[in-house]
Amino acid sequence: MNFFKGNQNADQIQQLSDYIDSSSSIVATTGAGISVAGGGKTYGQLRISRRGSGGSDDNSFLYSWVDSMFHYHPSYSHYALRDLEEEGKLLGIITTNVDCMHTIAGSKNVAEIQGSLQVNCCSGCGRFYEGYEIWNQEELPTCKVCGKSILPWPIYSHVGLWDDDVRKAQKWISEADLILVIGTHGYYGGVYWDYRRKDAAIVQINPGRTGFDRVADLNIRENCDDVFKKLKERREKNG
Repeated sequence: MNFFKGNQNADQIQQLSDYIDSSSSIVATTGAGISVAGGGKTYGQLRISRRGSGGSDDNSFLYSWVDSMFHYHPSYSHYALRDLEEEGKLLGIITTNVDCMHTIAGSKNVAEIQGSLQVNCCSGCGRFYEGYEIWNQEELPTCKVCGKSILPWPIYSHVGLWDDDVRKAQKWISEADLILVIGTHGYYGGVYWDYRRKDAAIVQINPGRTGFDRVADLNIRENCDDVFKKLKERREKNG
């Protein structure tokens, strides 16, 4: 699979297309960059914005963070990965994002290794609540058993890992012959990255430099939405 190694200046969209066409089991790893492409804000961006406005109330911040999710939509790249899954090419998506945008876009096989707004826990009794829909309301949800605030897993656990999805990530990446690294710096990658097949090809799509630069067979320094739009045009042209 590593037939383009070192040829970084050739037609990169065609190279990406060839990688995908010759692959039978793709895994995508995604980070904040794929959601920012669709207008989203990262947890860190909202925290800085909140601090800059002088706000300190954690519940107000939590609502601002969650509420932002319902004012943007999946990016073009989210839908492109869904389409690859529907083609039978994409085995699964491993993400550190907690905004559920892969699920909202229609992807079925998503490992949210830090949890997400789909995994929620009562701050009082520890009862779990599944589904991001409980956040799409005017007030922060409360537990129907004890009345305490419900928190998304990343905040409840202080950004701990969601073990069930970590195991999915480890299994999928061990089976992948192509890994697409999209808009991520690889934080928490250590819990799954070492499980990858050593002969798997690695394509990184990210405008900036990351720790994946030295291991990627192909580095595409562009916005991921732009890349997937070009890829669709190229694949349609090639038939």
